[in-house]
Amino acid sequence: MSATQRPLAITLGDAAGIGPEIIVKAFRDAPSVLHGCFIAGDAAVLRRAAQWVAGEGEPALPLALLDSPREALDAPPRCLPVLQVATLPTLPVPGRVSAQAGWLAGRCVSWAAQAALRGEIAALVTAPLHKEALSAAGAPYDAFPGHTELLQAEAAAFLGRAVRDVPVRMMLANDELRTVLVSIHVSLRQAIEAVTHDNVLQTLRITHAALKPVLGRVPRIGVAGLNPHAGEGGLFGREEIEVIAPAIAQARAEELDVSGPFAPDTVFMRARAGGGRPGEFDVVVAMYHDQGLIPIKYLGVENGVNVTLGLPMVRTSPDHGTAFDIAGTGRADASSLIEAVRMARQLCHA
Repeated sequence: MSATQRPLAITLGDAAGIGPEIIVKAFRDAPSVLHGCFIAGDAAVLRRAAQWVAGEGEPALPLALLDSPREALDAPPRCLPVLQVATLPTLPVPGRVSAQAGWLAGRCVSWAAQAALRGEIAALVTAPLHKEALSAAGAPYDAFPGHTELLQAEAAAFLGRAVRDVPVRMMLANDELRTVLVSIHVSLRQAIEAVTHDNVLQTLRITHAALKPVLGRVPRIGVAGLNPHAGEGGLFGREEIEVIAPAIAQARAEELDVSGPFAPDTVFMRARAGGGRPGEFDVVVAMYHDQGLIPIKYLGVENGVNVTLGLPMVRTSPDHGTAFDIAGTGRADASSLIEAVRMARQLCHA
């Protein structure tokens, strides 16, 4: 069955956060984009979110309970097609860390990942989960800092490999900029230690392999340095000379289009597209989490999409968190989730 004939799963996210609300808004406001999608989650959580979004005196979006993912392809517009993955004994309080909500969020992700690996769904789009709640949920979810690591573990188990043998990377993207990270959810000290020749080279290879079918050509990859001014010839650190530049040279020897390392404070401006003109690079490889995410999020989290590269399945997510401060108010913006669905469909067709 081709990707166009399979549904897309949207995981519930943390039931105490804005995930359920942005899901409801996406199905309400972008029915053509969400056609063929369904929610892997809990009907009771979604009914409550539908009431929050509707407000007083307005009808809430109805639910359509599914027995299988395929039924989502025939679901009517402006309803919430739900496949009941698990049930909570009580609904969590919005805006509060809840071990039960963390467990439900993790369970929905695991279920959708396994369905994608079996080929039952075309892709999964994950609503935000809360890392503290996921940890509070206990085993097996307390072993994973976030979505990326959990999905990597599910893929490794499915393939019968060690987790280290299924390397993945996080890519953040919007209409103006893409960035891929060498390291993800680790301390800054650990992130610096992760800037090794093998990790940088592996990131370049994964980025090239992921973007080539999307772009229909070899992607132009710009590489950020680790230190200010990319080390200034060794005055501010030698990682660029001893680690990053040799990895770039090896990638070029493998016929990848890679340039750098460049000063981190200017390379993102060079890569940014706008005004009808492309950027100098199709993507920037950043050395650590915040180096790459700050420029993407500065351009607007409502348009950003998180993509996990290196998995044997397509996974995207909104470029924001659970927003506990506004959970339960119906004020959350669904734009990034809608963009994540669009990106998942594009990747499925690449």
